[in-house]
Amino acid sequence: MTLDTFDGLLNWENLQAWIAANDLPGSGPVDSVTPILGGSQNALFMLTRGSERLVLRRPPKHLRPNNNETMRREARLLKGLAGTDVPHAELYGACDDESVIGATFYIMEPLDGFSPMHQLPGQYATDASWRREMGAEMVRAAAALSKVDYVANGLADYGKPDNWHGRQVERWRSQLESYQTMENYPGQSLPLVDETGRWLTDNMPSDGRVGLIHGDFQYPNVMYFDDRPKISGLIDWELSTLGDPLLDLGWMLSSWSGEGDPEGKTPVVTPWDGFLTRAELVTLYGELTGRDMSAMPWFAVLGCYKLACILEGSYARACAGKMPKELGESLHKYALWLMVRAQQIIGRGKV
Repeated sequence: MTLDTFDGLLNWENLQAWIAANDLPGSGPVDSVTPILGGSQNALFMLTRGSERLVLRRPPKHLRPNNNETMRREARLLKGLAGTDVPHAELYGACDDESVIGATFYIMEPLDGFSPMHQLPGQYATDASWRREMGAEMVRAAAALSKVDYVANGLADYGKPDNWHGRQVERWRSQLESYQTMENYPGQSLPLVDETGRWLTDNMPSDGRVGLIHGDFQYPNVMYFDDRPKISGLIDWELSTLGDPLLDLGWMLSSWSGEGDPEGKTPVVTPWDGFLTRAELVTLYGELTGRDMSAMPWFAVLGCYKLACILEGSYARACAGKMPKELGESLHKYALWLMVRAQQIIGRGKV
């Protein structure tokens, strides 16, 4: 039996030998493989081994400098989440030896369900109580992640906790400025950056915490069961690190929709009626974690600021012809919206 290598992403002679030598679910060789399609830059494959299914995750074919290290970090994070209340895929095994398939990779448990994007399926589309529960489930997952003892779970050096809050404005502003070298990028095309950065610097919370953060906590990176409004797992941990867990909630709020929002953005999924309001999400998080939520506007503004700076990089690459122009312009418009939304939060003093 010959299995597809998917243009060299999978070296089956080496991979079958590695799987046989490690304690993974199933028995015998892998007998089928199917690519898992999604928005990630990384490659995922569903493997069948006897009666068991396994998911293999590896970097793309054309490796960037940090791709292999990112795989190592993700596998380490999943190992550190074992036994916690955070919904996640169980790590079955990881391979640091790049010679096996040409890159580092890991194998994990498959998760049931779907990641919400655009039109919701099934009862999620017809039952407003299910949509309400979707938001509550995301907050529960974020709260669970915030409670993980990262030191006890072997992740004490998973990020840079020192002066985390004080470093954020310059960290993302410097990334924004790095795009100036991109060919045809107009430069300084993201307004309100200075004003927003000054506000963040002047209003830094005094009771900041440090814990594990997902780093890209939004609907495309969450999976829900098809038959009940419950999260089966968080996915795509490539931006995970140490930081204040309230940023995950702030990031989630940046993609949320609410009454009175600036024009120019549609809800991330439809239908949108029935979802918890941003204020209700914040209240629930506070109840679950015991944190004082009075500083939440700061994290909501930081979420907008950080995401806008990151998205502007896609626009710069589009200007340089390194990604589709239409997509780059669309992300630029979203970045502009985020900066207006940040100023709205500042003006209101609430999320």
